[in-house]
Order: sequence, then structure tokens, then C-alpha cells
Amino acid sequence: MAVGLLIITHNHIGEDLLGTARSMLGQLPLDTAWLAVSQAGDPDDLLNQALVQHRRLNTGDGVLVLTDMYGSTPSNIATRLLQQPKTQVIAGINLPMLVRVLNYPQLRLHELVNKAISGGHDGIVLCETEC
Repeated sequence: MAVGLLIITHNHIGEDLLGTARSMLGQLPLDTAWLAVSQAGDPDDLLNQALVQHRRLNTGDGVLVLTDMYGSTPSNIATRLLQQPKTQVIAGINLPMLVRVLNYPQLRLHELVNKAISGGHDGIVLCETEC
């Protein structure tokens, strides 16, 4: 078993990030799903869709939920999943965070959370003349 990965973002940000990560890595080593949240979407319906995905992904080791902007509708849906057992939510997804998570599929949920956060932070670099 392994941790499941659920990405909840505005529109197709999550799908695009996953597609990019898949092209970089050749595969997705974690069982992964994404949920696109549009302005026209019904939050209760979207929460139900997220719960269905969460149940599918949680095979016993938990689910890491990555979302884009804290305080937004996708983030609010994601944080409502915290009522489910073995669930952690991180807001502020970026490509370095996602790739870091996917490079450590063997880690337990709490360890994967730390890798995700460090990957996200380390991936933000000010490029002046050379990086």
C-alpha cells in the first residue's frame, strides 16, 4: 500500500501539473486523482466528488491532498476532507512540490507531507542574472 494523492485546484491547474510531472517522470508512482473546481461548480457537489476520490485513494496509508491557493474554494473543499482519517492537506501546490512528492512514493503520510513542503519551498528561487 501507499499514500494516495488527491489534487484539488482551480480549473485544470491540477491536471496540467500532473501531466507535466508524468512527462518528466515517465509515470506517476502514486495512485493519483485530480478535481477541477470552476467558478460555476456547486461546492457541495464538488465536495461529494472529492469524497468519492478520497475513498478510492485511501487504501489504508492515507491521502495527501494538494490544493492551490489557501482560502479559495478548492482549498475550502480540501480542508473539509480533514474530517476523513489519515488525511493531510497542503495549500500552495507547485510543480517542484508535486515532483518531490512523486519521487518519494514509499514514504509514510507524515514524511510525505514534509517532503512536499520542502519541495515547494526549495522550488521557489529568485533568478536575477544566474540561478
